[in-house]
Amino acid sequence: MTSIDINIIKENIASVLAELLEKAELKQGDLLVLGCSSSEIIGERIGTCSSSDAASAIYDVILPELRSKGIFLAAQCCEHLNRALVVERAYAQKLGLEIVNVIPHPHAGGASATMAYSLFDDPVMVENVKADAGIDIGGTLIGMHLRATAVPVKTATRRVGEAIVICARTRPKFIGGERAIYNENLL
Repeated sequence: MTSIDINIIKENIASVLAELLEKAELKQGDLLVLGCSSSEIIGERIGTCSSSDAASAIYDVILPELRSKGIFLAAQCCEHLNRALVVERAYAQKLGLEIVNVIPHPHAGGASATMAYSLFDDPVMVENVKADAGIDIGGTLIGMHLRATAVPVKTATRRVGEAIVICARTRPKFIGGERAIYNENLL
């Protein structure tokens, strides 16, 4: 296992988040989905070495920043919980999402979702969301939880710890074909 400095993890995720927020132009009430392999962050294979320290470092940065902007966070669980998500009850109720009964833990849900569940004000679990943007740390496959038209966002920081990071924003679908006129502000 690689020894990773928690401060480096915090610096990495702060850089990624700042750049994504700038490029995605998220607004108050929007949703960001986070898929996070703490194993990958510390240099291990996904699903093999959950690290609550790495997960804690991620949330130390992400939660205060998103809360200050009124942006909701959905924390994706691992495949053992079918990639269910931890969200705030207020968000689930706002959208009428069906709440499911499971509590993530490091070996079914992962360290990241477990950490989110412990830190959210009023956490609930849901099976699906349609997020406005997302951060995938370590190849957790967040695409199923993004709106229909995802656009890759390249960030200057390409890793969080040892994990590859991939970001996306979404945009409305183009409809109407060649005679349609599109709103450039929605691209």
